[in-house]
Amino acid sequence: MSLTYSTMSRLGMKAPDFQLMATDGKTWSLADFAGHPTLLVVFTCNHCPYARAVEERLIRIGRDYIPKGLAMAAINSNDAAVVPEDSFDNMRLRAREKGFPYPYCRDETQQTAHAYGAACTPDPFLFDAGRKLVYRGRVDDNWQHPEKVSRSDLREAIEAVLAGRPPRGDQMASMGCNIKWK
Repeated sequence: MSLTYSTMSRLGMKAPDFQLMATDGKTWSLADFAGHPTLLVVFTCNHCPYARAVEERLIRIGRDYIPKGLAMAAINSNDAAVVPEDSFDNMRLRAREKGFPYPYCRDETQQTAHAYGAACTPDPFLFDAGRKLVYRGRVDDNWQHPEKVSRSDLREAIEAVLAGRPPRGDQMASMGCNIKWK
């Protein structure tokens, strides 16, 4: 495991399109999320302790905000030859076991991770209705101890966008395991 920080992609960048197979058997693209006032794309995986630590928080975010207009997709870009736990079959098992309320997509070619500038897991990207990047950074301020979270950065950003406001300007980089590149 190599601790890596997100690259903090340029705010205002347009969401890159993708065509990715998900654990639900459907191929998802950016167009599938049209009509939603905000879109959250999270690069994550099965094996990373950082990603696993915030997984329940992301599931709760999905359950809390998808009914309010959030569109959400999780993407695993890791090379499964390097980390077999991140294979598509294992992704299916994880999605079923955890009951993800959003599609869990496989970025086999890693082109989507490169297009977004993803660097680590988890690496969240929040887009407004025009699909411009308005937030990139950490889920909250305590990945290890959810009971000690004092600032829920991602939730605050989602609430701001859904209310028609810009998220806070002081965005902190996400950190986690590096994406396992081919």
